Amino acid sequence: MMYLPVVLFAIAALGGLTLAVMKFTGKGLPWPLVIGHGIFAASGLVALIINVFNDTQNFLMNLSLILFLITAIGGFTVLSFHLRKKKQPYSLIFIHGTAAVISFVLLIIAVTM
Repeated sequence: MMYLPVVLFAIAALGGLTLAVMKFTGKGLPWPLVIGHGIFAASGLVALIINVFNDTQNFLMNLSLILFLITAIGGFTVLSFHLRKKKQPYSLIFIHGTAAVISFVLLIIAVTM
């Protein structure tokens, strides 16, 4: 169960990277990919929350959870722009992606220690 959030977030990261490349190259964002990215990220978040409750002493895992929660807020903000058919700020997309990468790296370190 400890590696489940890593796998789920890895799949979400592939979807997110694909979405970012499509956005930055001016292509439309396909809804199935947008929804899939969100579902895998949310599932990873739930799995990570369960892991944190099972191992409350793992500081890096706790920190990763906090950063992923902040990242999720950024993701919901990006999604809200998409739903309102407004231009998504590139800076917000970049910050969301960067925070996700940092959170993911911390999670990998946490589960391998």
